[in-house]
Amino acid sequence: MNLTYKKATIDDLDTLVKTRIEVLRSANELDDDINMEKVEQKSKEYYIKSLNNDVHTAYLVFDNNSFVGAGGVSYFSVLPTYHNPTGKKAYIMNMYVRPDYRRQGIATKVLDLLVEDAKVKGINVISLEATRMGKPLYEKYGFVKMENEMELLD
Repeated sequence: MNLTYKKATIDDLDTLVKTRIEVLRSANELDDDINMEKVEQKSKEYYIKSLNNDVHTAYLVFDNNSFVGAGGVSYFSVLPTYHNPTGKKAYIMNMYVRPDYRRQGIATKVLDLLVEDAKVKGINVISLEATRMGKPLYEKYGFVKMENEMELLD
């Protein structure tokens, strides 16, 4: 293996969007015939805006020139609290490693890069939504289940 971990830029837009769709198909077990055009367009708009405004960091992982994994972190602010006086937060998302490359430390390395990027920005409150497959990795890394957070889905 000849792995390269690349911090994505706007020049990687097409790869970011393509890999986002690959991640969503895998995580949601979606068939290739499911139309993802709207998600593709909205993902493209998101990456353009967030990369240009430095509110998202993404890493792409390649073995030579072949895509093998990705991960991202979005940054946002809420009202400051006692436990988070800056109000700055980060949300890890889009973590993915191709099945034939799993269990080789790639996801851990991407997570290291994303957490470090958040810390450099002065953000210490980092959350994520774990899939069944990803949960052991995140628990081993030190993430803990949140007890008080709720979500309203429409």
